Amino acid sequence: MALTRLTLRDFRNHAATRLEDTRGFNVLVGENGAGKTNVLEAISLLAPGKGLRRAAAAEMAGRSGDGSFAVTAEMEHGDVALATATTPAAPNSRSVRINGAAGPATRLADWLSVTWLTPAMDRLFAESPGDRRRFLDRLVLALRPDHARTATRYETALRERNRLLADPADPDPAWLDALEAQLAENGAALADARRALVADLAREIATQPEAPFARPALAYASETPADPDALRRSLREGRRRDRAAGRTLTGPHRDDLAVTLAAKNAPAADCSTGEQKAMLIAIVLAHAALTSAERPRLLLLDEIAAHLDPVRRAALYERLAASGAQVWMTGTELAPFAEIESQAAVWKVADGIVERV
Repeated sequence: MALTRLTLRDFRNHAATRLEDTRGFNVLVGENGAGKTNVLEAISLLAPGKGLRRAAAAEMAGRSGDGSFAVTAEMEHGDVALATATTPAAPNSRSVRINGAAGPATRLADWLSVTWLTPAMDRLFAESPGDRRRFLDRLVLALRPDHARTATRYETALRERNRLLADPADPDPAWLDALEAQLAENGAALADARRALVADLAREIATQPEAPFARPALAYASETPADPDALRRSLREGRRRDRAAGRTLTGPHRDDLAVTLAAKNAPAADCSTGEQKAMLIAIVLAHAALTSAERPRLLLLDEIAAHLDPVRRAALYERLAASGAQVWMTGTELAPFAEIESQAAVWKVADGIVERV
């Protein structure tokens, strides 16, 4: 198991919660609003980024506390312990500790691979390209820990270039040259990692049976030059245009994940909500099959079984078990998990109180 113990303090409606004796399947059952998804969100903070709700740190602190919270996870590999916390003095920032030592959040990816699927993502293919890029980057990060650092360096340089472009004063060409060199190096690497993953996912999906989940066809929609030198030249040549726009118009921050329903050759955005969810599940299962065993892997699946028929549930559980990942799932009742109940650790959640069943 990736995590052997999880402790929450003053995290949303969890004043003091501890989950231990985990298994490969871990199921949280309770009414809506009980705090099940809050547990998944806490686990998602053990990866770089803002977590599965993309909430500010201050929003996650429990209302009855002092404005701080803590999430601590112990792992089965030696004495590794990951922790993320905020304090009243810095309510909108998180601090990270790994084996007791402070470090950047990007280092979390060196220790743990975390991916998730939530009901809010059911319309991912109909939402903005930015949502799909974040989804794709999360999948890349699960395989390549360095992706978080590459993305951070790219975003930092992009913000600074945009700031200079929006300034009424003429920007220093030498400073733009330096920023564009950073953008080109990291941007090409960012796009290359995404392209490689999409290709790997497409090959894995092609090996999967078409039933019971809809088979998606994937493509990386990008105009980003693959060569860093070509990207740097494109940025330099586009300065006048970008300055008129007030932002950078070339680079992987404008790319997209294109998905179609293979059986109908229909863009995912035009498909039904049920078809979109089925394609998302197919992508996540294909990714689980790709993920290496070099780092412990977590799959967080919020309300995943609620709208699946028995055949799809059985197929889902079978492939999750074969993935080797530690799986955390939520539901309003235990019945949809009856098939794996004997293999799972099950907790009842009510008003932020968690009890082992």
